[in-house]
Amino acid sequence: MNERMPHARILIVDDQEDNVRLLRRILEAEGYLHVRSTNDPREVQALVAEFDPDLVLLDIVMPFMDGHEVLRQLREADLRGGYRPILVLTSDHSGQAQRDAWAGGAKDFLTKPLSPSEVRVRVRNLLETRMLHIELHRKNADLEGRVLERTAALESARLQVLHRLAMAAEYRDDDTGQHTRRVGRASALIGRALGLGSDEVAGLRMAAPLHDVGKIGIPDSILLSSTRLSPEDFETMKTHCTIGADLLASPDVPLLALAAEIAASHHERWDGAGYPHGLSTEDIPLCGRIVAVADTFDALTHARPYKSAWSTEAALDEVARLSGLAFDPAVVEAFEKVIACRHEEVA
Repeated sequence: MNERMPHARILIVDDQEDNVRLLRRILEAEGYLHVRSTNDPREVQALVAEFDPDLVLLDIVMPFMDGHEVLRQLREADLRGGYRPILVLTSDHSGQAQRDAWAGGAKDFLTKPLSPSEVRVRVRNLLETRMLHIELHRKNADLEGRVLERTAALESARLQVLHRLAMAAEYRDDDTGQHTRRVGRASALIGRALGLGSDEVAGLRMAAPLHDVGKIGIPDSILLSSTRLSPEDFETMKTHCTIGADLLASPDVPLLALAAEIAASHHERWDGAGYPHGLSTEDIPLCGRIVAVADTFDALTHARPYKSAWSTEAALDEVARLSGLAFDPAVVEAFEKVIACRHEEVA
């Protein structure tokens, strides 16, 4: 009796009912409890889809469709699904018959009249191979899942560290440390108003707060200056864009690649007079154009060591004035819609 694989599913395909009954007796005596059969090879595809057999016992010479055509159909299906052994049973003893069966994808071959002992051995061996394949596939899937979970955890930890780094930089000239979060929320809302997909909006929300992470490399004497910066100091201040982009550079991690792109481009201007690369119009990445508006509005409406807070109305007027100069007019229009509908979420 077969105690190791009682749940194995076996499909018999043979146009001779006597052969089917013989095979059923052999298999049931071995303890295989799930056996289906058909005398019509045209039913095989539907049966395989429904029954999902672990093993197919297949005759070659049949009406309507020979076993070689059935082999071809099963091989095409299993290219998408995995390893399913096929044991060919035929009264053709020629070497060519065996070669054709192997070429068609058969995993073993028996000639009729069938020997019960040979059937039992071949069936057991093929089913053991099938079960080993399934177990290996399951273990590989589990391993892949664990690797993905670990990778996600590591990337999450890395992103958290970078967010904390951004907050540390922000606390140096914003004692609330909320600027980065507000810019993230506003950028996401602008992206949604522009019609970006949910994944892109979520990416903006997570990446935009890292736009000023490069400030960590700017001296306090410049970052916290309460007077207008000298040309030399302003050139140093500009480097926070490239410092941030270098800190975030990670082309294999899409979210960090987006954050790096934002860090590098959020001070570019629509008219080409921005920095660090003097990009203009649509040469500036859309994410940078969005964050430029969100960042400027938030900076205007909140106090800094070198300035007092502007009113919302005055800041909106300034953003509108800079449309087509510093900012992408389409982004400004989307921002104005966001402000009109959801002012509390970007304030």
